[in-house]
Amino acid sequence: MVNASRQIKKSEFEDCVKNGVKDVVEIQVGLDGIALAEASSGPSMKLTLVDVYKALAANPFGKPNTAKNWNDVNPALPNLPILVYGPPATSGTRDALAELILTKGCDTDAATKALKESDKDKHAAICTDVRTDGAYVESGENDNLIVQKIVANPKAIGIFGYSFLEENPDKLKGIPMDGVQPTYETISDFTYPGARPLYIYVKAAHLNAIKGLKEFAAEYAKAWGPDGYLKKQGMVISPEDVRKANAEIVASMKPMDGSALK
Repeated sequence: MVNASRQIKKSEFEDCVKNGVKDVVEIQVGLDGIALAEASSGPSMKLTLVDVYKALAANPFGKPNTAKNWNDVNPALPNLPILVYGPPATSGTRDALAELILTKGCDTDAATKALKESDKDKHAAICTDVRTDGAYVESGENDNLIVQKIVANPKAIGIFGYSFLEENPDKLKGIPMDGVQPTYETISDFTYPGARPLYIYVKAAHLNAIKGLKEFAAEYAKAWGPDGYLKKQGMVISPEDVRKANAEIVASMKPMDGSALK
């Protein structure tokens, strides 16, 4: 079993099959959001998807990133240095950042968006490669460390899972994106651009071989409802129809076919 902060990619699923893992069970266990936040004493930033993309991309719209301050990205933003602490390239959260925020900002440019059809690799590089000149600082897989860093430097911004924002209301405030504040409600209804589903994947061949694996998976279905303990631990609850569909998957442990993956 593995936890995943994004859906498995088609290429990853195919790698599983090539290596003999042919029966993979996909279970959506809840929701989360890629939250942008600042210290409570921060400048009260208001960003758009394009602002974030132009600030963090290595080559926004195909040109080297020369922006040093936020007002270089958008004159309406503060004259403060761009300093963003976020997840490393090895993180699923970074993948979600690339897909949900950076690529959407990138694709506001028609010519760049058209590259998706003519040159997929170039489009991916322009849209998702993050600058390495110090404006974006990879902070490992420890979101608590990012919280500590932006509290210590109110001019900095952090990117992490929504639960860390929810757990630190006295230290942090969310940064609205495209006018939508990251909250439990806006993640639940996907109006917040950084909302994402969370998954677990189970190797079906091990369900009977490994004692307790089936029961452990079933525990998620008992705990992911509005009154379940996962909500109390910070997970955003999936809509009722999604919970019902995935409870049926937990009960049957029916493997996914992978045909709809990207």
